[in-house]
Amino acid sequence: MITSPITKRLLVAAASSALLIGSSMAFAQEPKQCQDVTLSDPGWSDIGATNGITTTLLQAMGYKTNVFLLSVPVTYESIRNGKIDVFMGNWMPAQSAFMKKYKGSIDVVKTNLEGVKFTLAVPDYVYKAGVKDFSDLHKFADKFHRRIYGIGAGSPANQKLQKMINTNDFDLGKWQLVESGEQAMLSQVARTIKRDKFIVFLAWEPHPMNIRFHLKYLSGGDKYFGPNYGSATIHTVTRKGYSKSCPNVGKLLSNLKFSLNMENQIIADAKQKNQKSRVAAENWIKAHPKILTQWLQGVTTFSGQPALPVVKKELGL
Repeated sequence: MITSPITKRLLVAAASSALLIGSSMAFAQEPKQCQDVTLSDPGWSDIGATNGITTTLLQAMGYKTNVFLLSVPVTYESIRNGKIDVFMGNWMPAQSAFMKKYKGSIDVVKTNLEGVKFTLAVPDYVYKAGVKDFSDLHKFADKFHRRIYGIGAGSPANQKLQKMINTNDFDLGKWQLVESGEQAMLSQVARTIKRDKFIVFLAWEPHPMNIRFHLKYLSGGDKYFGPNYGSATIHTVTRKGYSKSCPNVGKLLSNLKFSLNMENQIIADAKQKNQKSRVAAENWIKAHPKILTQWLQGVTTFSGQPALPVVKKELGL
């Protein structure tokens, strides 16, 4: 069979087109609706850090992100009704009630942090004075002005503390729970410590309060916060079916695992340098670029290209 020069050129062009089509199909682009990713932030510094990491990576990969400041109850309702895609702050077992209430509407993607502490704490000088356990609080009721400082209204931790008061557990029936945001609570702690007065408050790690204040966690709260000073795990959760409908974002979320030291550093940098959590998180990534190999394994950009080299380029690494 004799092929004319024109026919040869047509065959070559067709082959080249087929190769290009095949190459473009090797990395499938996610559906358009997956490009916008919504996350919740209850106003906690640690979730600001993990949201900062997540949004830094997603934006470098060509996604658009929106972080909404929502209370924990509103967060779970927003996940249920599809207004929020991702929540990096599912503290367990503290949020067990929400997980039970919204079972069937939420997917647990990943345990993103372990070794967490979450219970009541006091300044070290109060601990040395004899307040080492929940059962010691009532002995110094007047010094504490019968107040326990909690976090945002409606949070699971506050609900536990209110139940403790309502049932007169540890002889705390006449005490008052002071509900406020994280920053307001910590400002109160700082003012009280400056005056060497007594205060008992919700504390947790990771958080720079563990560096800023000389604090001691109280024993005896296992019934309310679990053993080992409220030892907890933090999970990444999404709305039902999200990882299936947006598998690339789902893959990234399943890769993201953090450490106490990492989060403490990001939070501390944000506060000390008066930076947004997003900026502090990006700076941390730039200082520890090797972690990207783990986080971006099997992940692509929104347009379907391998994510690792693109993210490195976007971050100037």
